[in-house]
Amino acid sequence: MKEKTCCFTGHRKIPPDRYEMVARRLKDEIVILIEQGYTFFGAGGALGFDTLAARTVLGLKVSYPHIKLILVLPCHDQTRGWSKADVIVYEQIKSCCDKFVYTSEEYDSSCMFKCNRHLVDNSSVCICYLTESKGGTAYTVDYAKKAGIRVINIA
Repeated sequence: MKEKTCCFTGHRKIPPDRYEMVARRLKDEIVILIEQGYTFFGAGGALGFDTLAARTVLGLKVSYPHIKLILVLPCHDQTRGWSKADVIVYEQIKSCCDKFVYTSEEYDSSCMFKCNRHLVDNSSVCICYLTESKGGTAYTVDYAKKAGIRVINIA
């Protein structure tokens, strides 16, 4: 399964003037992977790039009904503090995904890292939106590179 699995990681904020370009490049890269035999797509359920990636995979299921969206969520209370609108989108994605798993029961200082490592450890390629050299996305991309995972940065 790992050889047919792609994970996503990216920043929570995508500048509005870059959003359409990021969305287009993301869709194009996912389609290329599908055509190469990738079936499983894993996202962490965070705001920003994770949400865009999950929605893109769900949209592509119309043309490619065999693909699967797997949410690897850091904890049950991930949406604590989110706006009502963001929670609604999160719940819609969760209700449409093919599978979801939690890597921790409750939020703690390590649950996000555990979630990101799980995504990378079970994938052979990682599509990212990385524009900064520090933070969770940079950590995850570095972890993927050290693990020998192919990284596609669409930034």
